[in-house]
Amino acid sequence: MNEIRAIEASQMKAELDTFKVGDTVKVHFKIVEGKTERIQIYEGLVIAMKNSQVGKTFTVRKNSYGVGVERVFPIHSPRIARVELVRPGKVRRAKLYYIRDKIGKAAKIKELIVKKSNKAKAPKAVQTEAQA
Repeated sequence: MNEIRAIEASQMKAELDTFKVGDTVKVHFKIVEGKTERIQIYEGLVIAMKNSQVGKTFTVRKNSYGVGVERVFPIHSPRIARVELVRPGKVRRAKLYYIRDKIGKAAKIKELIVKKSNKAKAPKAVQTEAQA
Protein backbone atom coordinates (compact mmCIF):
# COMPACT_ATOMS: atom_id res chain seq x y z
CA MET A 1 0.00 0.00 0.00
CA ASN A 2 2.87 2.37 0.76
CA GLU A 3 4.34 1.72 -2.68
CA ILE A 4 1.13 2.89 -4.34
CA ARG A 5 1.10 6.09 -2.25
CA ALA A 6 4.74 6.74 -3.14
CA ILE A 7 3.95 6.47 -6.86
CA GLU A 8 0.92 8.77 -6.48
CA ALA A 9 2.97 11.34 -4.55
CA SER A 10 5.58 11.42 -7.32
CA GLN A 11 2.90 12.15 -9.94
CA MET A 12 1.16 14.97 -8.05
CA LYS A 13 1.79 18.59 -9.04
CA ALA A 14 2.58 21.20 -6.41
CA GLU A 15 0.72 24.34 -7.59
CA LEU A 16 -2.96 23.47 -7.37
CA ASP A 17 -4.93 26.02 -5.41
CA THR A 18 -4.67 28.84 -7.93
CA PHE A 19 -8.33 28.61 -8.98
CA LYS A 20 -11.72 27.47 -7.69
CA VAL A 21 -15.26 26.84 -8.90
CA GLY A 22 -16.76 29.92 -10.56
CA ASP A 23 -13.47 31.23 -11.93
CA THR A 24 -12.85 31.77 -15.62
CA VAL A 25 -9.62 30.02 -16.56
CA LYS A 26 -7.38 29.31 -19.53
CA VAL A 27 -6.17 25.72 -19.57
CA HIS A 28 -2.96 25.24 -21.57
CA PHE A 29 -2.73 21.58 -22.52
CA LYS A 30 -0.49 19.63 -24.86
CA ILE A 31 -1.87 18.07 -28.03
CA VAL A 32 0.13 15.43 -29.90
CA GLU A 33 -0.43 15.39 -33.66
CA GLY A 34 1.76 12.76 -35.26
CA LYS A 35 5.33 13.59 -34.25
CA THR A 36 4.65 17.23 -33.38
CA GLU A 37 3.42 18.49 -30.04
CA ARG A 38 1.70 21.83 -29.52
CA ILE A 39 -0.11 23.65 -26.73
CA GLN A 40 -3.80 24.41 -27.16
CA ILE A 41 -5.70 26.85 -24.94
CA TYR A 42 -9.20 26.08 -23.67
CA GLU A 43 -10.86 29.05 -21.96
CA GLY A 44 -14.06 28.74 -19.97
CA LEU A 45 -15.86 28.69 -16.63
CA VAL A 46 -14.95 26.11 -13.98
CA ILE A 47 -18.29 24.54 -13.04
CA ALA A 48 -17.13 21.60 -10.92
CA MET A 49 -14.15 20.16 -9.08
CA LYS A 50 -14.04 16.53 -8.03
CA ASN A 51 -11.56 15.71 -5.30
CA SER A 52 -9.60 12.53 -4.91
CA GLN A 53 -5.81 12.80 -4.60
CA VAL A 54 -4.20 11.95 -7.95
CA GLY A 55 -7.58 11.56 -9.67
CA LYS A 56 -8.61 15.16 -8.91
CA THR A 57 -10.45 16.69 -11.88
CA PHE A 58 -12.14 19.95 -12.84
CA THR A 59 -14.80 20.62 -15.46
CA VAL A 60 -14.57 23.69 -17.71
CA ARG A 61 -17.54 24.92 -19.73
CA LYS A 62 -17.46 27.33 -22.66
CA ASN A 63 -19.78 28.38 -25.47
CA SER A 64 -18.43 27.54 -28.89
CA TYR A 65 -20.49 28.95 -31.79
CA GLY A 66 -23.67 28.97 -29.68
CA VAL A 67 -23.21 25.43 -28.39
CA GLY A 68 -22.18 24.71 -24.79
CA VAL A 69 -19.07 22.53 -24.60
CA GLU A 70 -17.74 20.96 -21.41
CA ARG A 71 -14.41 19.30 -20.92
CA VAL A 72 -13.04 17.46 -17.89
CA PHE A 73 -9.34 17.92 -17.10
CA PRO A 74 -7.32 15.90 -14.59
CA ILE A 75 -5.27 18.36 -12.54
CA HIS A 76 -2.23 16.13 -12.14
CA SER A 77 -2.03 15.17 -15.81
CA PRO A 78 1.36 15.67 -17.49
CA ARG A 79 -0.56 16.94 -20.56
CA ILE A 80 -1.63 20.11 -18.72
CA ALA A 81 1.09 22.73 -19.05
CA ARG A 82 -0.59 25.29 -16.79
CA VAL A 83 -3.90 26.75 -15.68
CA GLU A 84 -4.12 30.53 -15.92
CA LEU A 85 -6.72 32.46 -13.92
CA VAL A 86 -8.47 35.01 -16.15
CA ARG A 87 -11.26 36.26 -13.88
CA PRO A 88 -12.18 35.21 -10.33
CA GLY A 89 -15.88 34.48 -9.84
CA LYS A 90 -18.19 35.09 -6.91
CA VAL A 91 -20.30 31.98 -6.30
CA ARG A 92 -21.97 30.33 -3.33
CA ARG A 93 -22.14 26.75 -4.58
CA ALA A 94 -19.65 23.95 -5.03
CA LYS A 95 -21.10 22.75 -8.35
CA LEU A 96 -22.48 25.13 -10.98
CA TYR A 97 -24.49 22.65 -13.03
CA TYR A 98 -27.39 25.13 -13.21
CA ILE A 99 -25.32 27.18 -15.69
CA ARG A 100 -26.09 24.53 -18.32
CA ASP A 101 -29.72 25.68 -18.47
CA LYS A 102 -28.92 29.41 -18.67
CA ILE A 103 -28.58 31.33 -21.94
CA GLY A 104 -26.79 34.60 -22.71
CA LYS A 105 -26.36 37.12 -19.92
CA ALA A 106 -28.06 34.85 -17.38
CA ALA A 107 -25.15 32.40 -17.72
CA LYS A 108 -22.62 34.97 -16.46
CA ILE A 109 -21.02 34.78 -13.02
CA LYS A 110 -20.36 37.93 -10.98
CA GLU A 111 -16.72 38.88 -10.63
CA LEU A 112 -15.09 38.54 -7.23
CA ILE A 113 -13.54 41.84 -6.24
CA VAL A 114 -10.53 41.28 -3.99
CA LYS A 115 -9.52 44.07 -1.63
CA LYS A 116 -5.91 45.15 -1.63
CA SER A 117 -3.82 43.93 1.28
CA ASN A 118 -2.49 46.12 4.09
CA LYS A 119 1.03 45.78 2.68
CA ALA A 120 0.15 48.13 -0.17
CA LYS A 121 -1.27 50.73 2.23
CA ALA A 122 1.66 50.65 4.69
CA PRO A 123 4.29 52.40 2.51
CA LYS A 124 1.89 55.30 1.81
CA ALA A 125 1.37 55.86 5.55
CA VAL A 126 5.16 55.87 6.14
CA GLN A 127 5.64 58.46 3.41
CA THR A 128 3.03 60.80 4.87
CA GLU A 129 4.61 60.58 8.36
CA ALA A 130 8.06 61.38 6.93
CA GLN A 131 6.69 64.42 5.10
CA ALA A 132 5.01 65.79 8.26
